[in-house]
Amino acid sequence: MKIKRKKRRAPIVPINSMSDIAFLLLIFIMLISLINYRKEVKIEYPEAEFQEITQADKNIEIWVDRWGNYFYNGHQSSISSVEGLIAQSVAENPSVRIHIIADKNTPYKNVNEVVEILKLLQHRAVSFVVKGASQ
Repeated sequence: MKIKRKKRRAPIVPINSMSDIAFLLLIFIMLISLINYRKEVKIEYPEAEFQEITQADKNIEIWVDRWGNYFYNGHQSSISSVEGLIAQSVAENPSVRIHIIADKNTPYKNVNEVVEILKLLQHRAVSFVVKGASQ
């Protein structure tokens, strides 16, 4: 007696839903890339008449608030850790531009501490970030 075996169907992968998944992944990646990862400290900018725009992606920003607290990448740091970060960044890329962003009510001695670090490192690519007169 011969028993007939049933033929198994090959598994089917639904192609229609693949395009939906690819489209959703594309939207997700586009939204994630638009998020601004820059952390800012709320300060009152000093004013200036002349503005120069630099490349923001190649800058190091050191923030100084009105109480003399130092911030690097949005996180509060001591002046010694700021010195180490600046030294490391300058060693990796000597043409890096340092931006000093200080509140207009910050005592000059707090800003001068960062300037003294830059003088010790003999780094001259420095900008003081201000609010333009037209803003």
